[in-house]
Amino acid sequence: MPFDVAAIRAALPGREIHWHASLASTMHDATKLAAAGAPSGTVVGADEQTAGMGRFGRRWHSEPDAGLYFSVIIGRPERPPQAGSLSHITLALGLAVREAIVDSAGVVCDLRWPNDLLVGDRKCAGILTQLENRAVIAGIGINVNQSAFPADIAASATSLRLAACRVHSREQLLIRLLPAIDEWCALDSASILRLFTGCSSYVRGRRVVVEIAEDELLTGTTAGLTPDGYLIVRDDRGKEHTIIAGGVRPA
Repeated sequence: MPFDVAAIRAALPGREIHWHASLASTMHDATKLAAAGAPSGTVVGADEQTAGMGRFGRRWHSEPDAGLYFSVIIGRPERPPQAGSLSHITLALGLAVREAIVDSAGVVCDLRWPNDLLVGDRKCAGILTQLENRAVIAGIGINVNQSAFPADIAASATSLRLAACRVHSREQLLIRLLPAIDEWCALDSASILRLFTGCSSYVRGRRVVVEIAEDELLTGTTAGLTPDGYLIVRDDRGKEHTIIAGGVRPA
């Protein structure tokens, strides 16, 4: 069913919302709007993405009219973000998405550092954060009403519909999520780290494999977050590694 953007505008008056039937990537259009001076809180969404982006340039599967695919301009810091600040924003966004999913769909998600939300061991949402033209832009994809997935991701992906055995309102989810993003991103970094740690089974004591590079893997046990929001992994020799970026999976 096409997205009812009028309902979003009525529920969140004053917020600039650009919605499309189809886009290559909402991140691309949000970046252009940010460069043109669009205000913080501006949303670019689509019922379908033909070239949705994930981490490391991977494609985000965007089934038409089934998921929630959008990007939002978070803000324009007066100074370039320092080490960890974008990481803190990514973690805060994960908390916001988790809260909105619980409130809207009644599904409790695990948070896998730094940007994935899981139901059980399957991914239902992902976040991509970038600094573009001095604006912080977040791309968010949530699998809402998909009933099946392509063969290459079927074993690792799920949706809120599959998790709760019912269809969900994408509009109500976004209405809950946008204010949650504002609230969580306004928290101080120490609170974000503490709350993310409490909501994630991956931050401490989890045996993981980290894809550091295309042909480089690190196996170890997670040992918390640094003050900058990066993941600490202790390898089998006891050496601690700070993971700034990388795909984290259960070992």
